[in-house]
Amino acid sequence: MASKYQYRNNPHAELRKERGPATRANIHKRRANEESAVHKFNAKLGLAITNRVGTMWAAYLFFGLTLVSLPGAIASRNTIVIVSWIAQTFLQLVLLPIIIVGQNIQAKSADERAIATYNDADAILHDAKEIQEHLNTQDEAIGDLLEKVAKLEAKLLAAEGKK
Repeated sequence: MASKYQYRNNPHAELRKERGPATRANIHKRRANEESAVHKFNAKLGLAITNRVGTMWAAYLFFGLTLVSLPGAIASRNTIVIVSWIAQTFLQLVLLPIIIVGQNIQAKSADERAIATYNDADAILHDAKEIQEHLNTQDEAIGDLLEKVAKLEAKLLAAEGKK
């Protein structure tokens, strides 16, 4: 007796296989295929600038650059000029690359979590398919047993009918 159940693969599972984990790189590749040439150029340029500005070396360079105007701000002896130098020159120039570095570290961690989640989901999917195969094997064994029981019942009924 064959199993009445037929496994149907979820369409999302095939799509998941094609796309892979939801990392920055995979999402960027998918979007790049859907965007116009202008969007692709802007994305590449923005990413190139962000990758260069978002380094600690850029933070050190910007720190040095802020020191150029520091003597003038101090020499003015004007509290507003000094506070403006701190807020508009130092903090903006130095903190910008440091924040981008932190965001890049967080993004890498998010990518690692996405890959781990993807691998966990893949393992669970594989286990579910194995369970389905196991159940199909059990269905076949139960079907065989039911056939044997039916044959034994028929023999018993036939033997009782002869008495």
